[in-house]
Amino acid sequence: QVQLVESGGGLVQAGGSLRLSCAASVRTFRTYHMGWFRQAPGKEREFLAGISGSGGVTNYAVSVKGRFTISRANTENTVYLQMNSLKPEDTATYYCAAASLWPTGDWSSRKMDYWGKGTLVTVSS
Repeated sequence: QVQLVESGGGLVQAGGSLRLSCAASVRTFRTYHMGWFRQAPGKEREFLAGISGSGGVTNYAVSVKGRFTISRANTENTVYLQMNSLKPEDTATYYCAAASLWPTGDWSSRKMDYWGKGTLVTVSS
């Protein structure tokens, strides 16, 4: 069982930055591929960024590529999402998720095995 706890959300003005963290309570953290997703009210959950267990491979949604950066520190069992140039449309609850198998094709929600409870990000205009 993997427990994931997100932190770092909050209120930020448009154009600002936030760094989200996700701490995992599992000794084999490096064997899990990690992803960040978000869900805005009334919308479906969407993939943002993913990173392989070793950290050597990353994948981004077109909507955030160039603005968001995913990284991980396996010695700290933590994955990060650096978010820059935030826009009001980035307002959502942000979730981290873990997958034991590399999500070939696309990083859909159904391919993830474990989820955190989310952290709210609000971007004001």
